[in-house]
Amino acid sequence: MRRDIEFKTEDGVTLRGWHYPAQGASGPAPMVIMAHGFSATREIHLAGFAEVFQAAGLGVLVYDHRNLGVSDGAPRGHIDPWAQVNGYRDAITFAQTMPEVDPGRIGVWGSSYSGGHVLVVAAIDRRVKCVVAQVPLTYGLETARRLVRGDHWAGLRGAFDADRAARARGEPGMRMPVTAPEGQPCALPTADTYEFFTRFEAERPGAWTNEVTLQSVELFTEYEPAGYIARISPTPLMVVVARGDHLTPFDLTARAYEEALEPKRLVILPGGHFEAYTGAPFEVSSAAQRDWFVAHL
Repeated sequence: MRRDIEFKTEDGVTLRGWHYPAQGASGPAPMVIMAHGFSATREIHLAGFAEVFQAAGLGVLVYDHRNLGVSDGAPRGHIDPWAQVNGYRDAITFAQTMPEVDPGRIGVWGSSYSGGHVLVVAAIDRRVKCVVAQVPLTYGLETARRLVRGDHWAGLRGAFDADRAARARGEPGMRMPVTAPEGQPCALPTADTYEFFTRFEAERPGAWTNEVTLQSVELFTEYEPAGYIARISPTPLMVVVARGDHLTPFDLTARAYEEALEPKRLVILPGGHFEAYTGAPFEVSSAAQRDWFVAHL
């Protein structure tokens, strides 16, 4: 069971999502706040995690970031990591007003790009009492340098500069696909990204848009969530990594995890980045995440 909800950010943008009331709760219950990764929306496999958490007596709030999915905001497809971090904080504020929620027991969950966001949120917002970061972005520039061919890097930097100049002249910002067939320019140039999103797009036409602003990619390269990870303690932290992940590489996430202080737990899944959302890796991971939230909330 779930219901539609909406709330406003501090600067007045309406964000929309779902509320999953905690099953079996006789009073105000813990709440887990969830959002998706780079360009992704609530429709893309987040319900499965929310239902696992809900069945364990946790309330869940799942929402789309601004400029994406069912949430408001413009330009569409513009992904500003700091605006998304603030969106989590606005979601916490909203959740604390809900009569079904214990305002002192709030957890945050993020995956991929938002996995990086929740590292930042947990470090700077002490209302967060537990955090799970699944296959998170940790080092933006180093990740981008691995994703973009070396002989293409100078051209990409030049495009960033040209885009900035165009926006200063009042022109619309440049745009690019999130994913594309191998060899074509896009924001996330891996084969498994293309397979994952195109399969979802075929199943749910209109639930996701394969386009972002070029500035979103520039902001990705400037975003370094790992710099916050040592500041999360004493808030309990779980980091979920996939051994074969080359979108948010395993070794970078493991490096960041070593900087985190206790209490913490590392869960290592087989397979790649997107296998964390489905099949056997999901079964293992969602159960571990559920137990972490139950133990600490």
